[in-house]
Amino acid sequence: PVFVPIFISTIFLAIKEEKVRGRPGYEHLNDPLHILIEAELPANVIETRLRHAQEVIEELLKPVDESQDHYKRQQLRELALLNSGLRDDSPHPSGSASPFSSGIRGTKTGQ
Repeated sequence: PVFVPIFISTIFLAIKEEKVRGRPGYEHLNDPLHILIEAELPANVIETRLRHAQEVIEELLKPVDESQDHYKRQQLRELALLNSGLRDDSPHPSGSASPFSSGIRGTKTGQ
């Protein structure tokens, strides 16, 4: 296995993690976030794919100007929906723009 440390967390997961951190069964939340990659392929294929994955991850970790951070805006919108602080009748496209979100929407209202 290859251990690649990364530091990505969505707002929703961070809030949920804080609620359960320290409880039995959630000890792993005290560890830094990471990705475990296991592969049964030739070494040259694995190296090529790992380099590509590293490039993608590093690109996602680069700071983005607030006005251009579409993922963050969508995550904040989803958080507001989860907190019932925003109605989902705006003209913005629906669904999650984030590659890290399953698009959970309207949990409290059943929408």
